[in-house]
Amino acid sequence: MTALHQKINSSAQYFLFAFLVLFFLVSCGDKKPAISFINPKIGMMGEVLTIQGKNFGAERNESYVTIAGIAPTSSSYLAWNDDQIRVRAPEFGESGLVYVCVGGKKSNGALFSNQAAIPQPILGTDVGLSPRIDAVSPATGAIGALISITGSGFGNSRERSGVWFSWDAETPPSAPAEANTPGAVEVFEAEFGYELWSDREIRVRLPDGAVSGNLEVKTIRGSSRPFYFEVSGKPGTKLFRDKRNYTISYSVNIQANEAENPNTLYLWVPKPVSSASQRNIELLSRSMEPFVEDYQGTVLYQLTNLSSHSRTNINFSYQVETYAVETNIRPQSIKQNANSPITLFTQSDSLIPSSDQRVKEKAAAITGRETNPYIKAQRIYEWLITEGNIQALPLSGGAIEALEEQRADPYMASLLFCALARAAGVPCLPVSGVLVNRARQTSRHYWVEFWIDGFGWVPADAALGAGAAPDAFYLRQDRASFYFGNLDSQRITFSRGQANLSQMDSRGRSTAHTRSYALQNLWEEVVGGLESYSSLWGDITVTGIYAQ
Repeated sequence: MTALHQKINSSAQYFLFAFLVLFFLVSCGDKKPAISFINPKIGMMGEVLTIQGKNFGAERNESYVTIAGIAPTSSSYLAWNDDQIRVRAPEFGESGLVYVCVGGKKSNGALFSNQAAIPQPILGTDVGLSPRIDAVSPATGAIGALISITGSGFGNSRERSGVWFSWDAETPPSAPAEANTPGAVEVFEAEFGYELWSDREIRVRLPDGAVSGNLEVKTIRGSSRPFYFEVSGKPGTKLFRDKRNYTISYSVNIQANEAENPNTLYLWVPKPVSSASQRNIELLSRSMEPFVEDYQGTVLYQLTNLSSHSRTNINFSYQVETYAVETNIRPQSIKQNANSPITLFTQSDSLIPSSDQRVKEKAAAITGRETNPYIKAQRIYEWLITEGNIQALPLSGGAIEALEEQRADPYMASLLFCALARAAGVPCLPVSGVLVNRARQTSRHYWVEFWIDGFGWVPADAALGAGAAPDAFYLRQDRASFYFGNLDSQRITFSRGQANLSQMDSRGRSTAHTRSYALQNLWEEVVGGLESYSSLWGDITVTGIYAQ
């Protein structure tokens, strides 16, 4: 009987111990996350929110935070400890509660007020006219992704309005503090960036060069409050560095020889083009006001009723900010988007004969069965610098002549690169402008940019990669590898792709200039009694350089 009692007591003790352990585990598991306070309680989008409390867990794992019902993206979390979380707050329309969710358990709520949603005092009669962003969907995306911006006050048409995303560049340690301020890059209309513009909704594509940060809508009535947007999904990195500021001047001189009234001469004058690597273009001076300020990327002049033996001089001066571009791409991470409008840059035209059977056969021979667009472009580049026989001295012809004769100058090489890339299904643009050597002398030059979905434009300069550089231009020792995917800042760009301009009068007599510093199909047009005239388009002159 004693042995039986001992056995019962032992079993009871075991069950009691097991019950206590189970109770302890259940009790521990019942510990809900709890928020003590948050800082700040009133803040802006993109601002770091500190959440103080307990039972958050030592690591985030599958835990998360919601702010007014929105969960920040994974990259927004800066720190996660058992008693403190630091997270970058996404933008939202109104104020709301902050919760911490751990293991399916939700904490108490703490109120966070969005400063943008707090009523502001009336400051003037224009109150309520400025654009306002209420939501952005999706809240994160890759370069080229379609973004919907909803709100109010955008205007029924875009006109001079635009959408700007954050942009940033590497600055040297010696640069002043104000140089470290992030900039902004505008959505480019020439790259099909704007799909819809109405007073309450805008649909845009994330532009090349954009980084995570503030998004703004700017109209003639003002700018919206910034709205945080995260750029994600890039198959590599793009770095802007080696900033240079150039002051340049150029001119157009017209002499009318024989003229009778009425007569009109139209001039389409190129100007430096804006891009992710060429920014903050400022007109310093010009000797005559134009007929149209911006006509498809050119300045349009209208000279009327010129008299015989008269002279007209038009002078320009600009300041241009340029950056070197360095890319590092993981080809295996590239995801192609067949529905991207950028695929229109695979079409054939008079300058880029990508549908020519000879071009298609050569593109197929170079790229083989490769399907990755980056590797296709790389193979075309390597073929050009090894087999293309590129030289610095100018030749005659275009892409077809370069292919058949297997020799080219920078102009022909850029056109052939684009033709082969487009034939291989890779969107590609010819780019034109000038190189600047150590003596501040300029030389007309041509290179390309090809598009990678989710990443943006990638530069390539086959001429400099092959060593075909103008006199006194510094060439890197690693030029063959460097000039695929990278570009120096010793150049000023005047056109990306060819500008297809329309004549002002169907009866006009037009003139085009090939192999100039800009690629455009129309430069001059005469209407009426201007029987004879001469034009001199001056070269680009660099009058000042500031290198950071």
